[in-house]
Amino acid sequence: MNYSGIKYADMINGKGIRVSLFVSGCTHCCKNCFNQETWNENYGKKFTEKEENEIIEYFKKYGKTIKGLSLLGGDPTYPKNIKPLLKFIKKFKENLPDRDIWIWSGFTWEEILEDENRFSLIKECDVLIDGKYVDSLKDLNLKWKGSSNQRVIDIKKSLEKNKVIEYI
Repeated sequence: MNYSGIKYADMINGKGIRVSLFVSGCTHCCKNCFNQETWNENYGKKFTEKEENEIIEYFKKYGKTIKGLSLLGGDPTYPKNIKPLLKFIKKFKENLPDRDIWIWSGFTWEEILEDENRFSLIKECDVLIDGKYVDSLKDLNLKWKGSSNQRVIDIKKSLEKNKVIEYI
């Protein structure tokens, strides 16, 4: 899996101060995507154990100041990203069980539930921002999402209630 960048001390992509990992690979190719270069799965650098460890050490260095991890792209649910991200999430949770994980996907919650591989990744996270970015629905006043069709979903509550529960 490749990644285009890691933002440390990011305050835009999720609640609180976070570390954001931008992965490469996306099939949605949304009009006016802010990160078009990440559509190509080969864009950027290889995400290796070195980067995994650097992210975990950053969390340990700054303690509770850093609230959680955000996974963006590209699309973290792009087929080639799922296994490496599952491996990293497991390692992350072993080291930092009290931090949350937010994930963005161009697929909707309903589409993810129908795909065993995508679901295996999503269920390990806490919050999902779902759906493609739709340029005609762009709204700069929205929190954590780019267009009004997207939802910010509490994954654990949604699985428990067997229906979409939006994150508050």
